[in-house]
Amino acid sequence: MFKNIESGLELSIMPYTAEHKARTRAKIVEGARVMFNRHGFEQVSIDDIMQHVGLTRGGFYNHFKSKDELYAEAVRSFTSCNPFARQQANAKGPAPSRRELAQMLVNLYLSDEVLADVDQHCPLIALPSDVARAGLEPRAAYTTVVENMTHVFQAAFDPDDDDARRKALLMVGLCVGGMVIARTTDDPGLRQALRGAARREALALLDP
Repeated sequence: MFKNIESGLELSIMPYTAEHKARTRAKIVEGARVMFNRHGFEQVSIDDIMQHVGLTRGGFYNHFKSKDELYAEAVRSFTSCNPFARQQANAKGPAPSRRELAQMLVNLYLSDEVLADVDQHCPLIALPSDVARAGLEPRAAYTTVVENMTHVFQAAFDPDDDDARRKALLMVGLCVGGMVIARTTDDPGLRQALRGAARREALALLDP
């Protein structure tokens, strides 16, 4: 009898598996990214995030040292969970060229679908002011997202084009700037016009 009780106690205090811990961490990161997109960094507490994902505050520190660390991870996570990455992962048929990929990114980034989906907004358009005031780790994560987007655009140009990086950075500025301004206005026509102008100028840079 006592042996069975001890066995049950032993099972009840066994630590979670590494797989379970990884899933929980990913759940917290995804929930945090949504909450930060909706409300901003300062307005969201650790308690808010953990309640949003159905966990207790005590569990937070099993995965992160601080809210800043989680913030950086939430920004960095967009690299693999963004609509463009998901679209490429689910694509069938021949792989698009690098130029076609750049065109697809411009069109998707400035689309009605992306504008309407606040929860999944890119941190470049959802969180720029917050990141500018944040610590070094969130800013480093933000820089990674900028560089990844720049890389997709720069790869679309001829390797011998000395102006390729400048053009790629200009495309990033057009896409991000167009969306940042569009999402702050309540005029549907202006939203459409801003994104349309940014789209045309960005795609024109890809013309041979």
